[in-house]
Amino acid sequence: MSKLVLIYTLFGDANEARKTSTLLVTEKMAACANMLAPCTSLYEWQGKMREETEFPVLYKTTAAKRTPLMTRLAELHSYDVPAILSWDAAVNSPYADWANQQIDAQW
Repeated sequence: MSKLVLIYTLFGDANEARKTSTLLVTEKMAACANMLAPCTSLYEWQGKMREETEFPVLYKTTAAKRTPLMTRLAELHSYDVPAILSWDAAVNSPYADWANQQIDAQW
């Protein structure tokens, strides 16, 4: 059984978040995608201070799928420079078993 990791990104609108998340779960890249409440992001972009509403998503996947999911997410993302962050997760065994089965179902 592969360890689980979390991958986090933000989208510019809820429709893109839903479409991309549905695709990644369907492709068995992620066991689950949590579309979180909209947030306000403050950042500097091209020399200007920006304040935008963004739509965060947290993906749960296996360590083996971390890099492929991050690569696929970057391909699908509409941002020029999307924030795609990942970290290892401590997970209860029943959930880890389920997540591994979801992702490995096509193999």
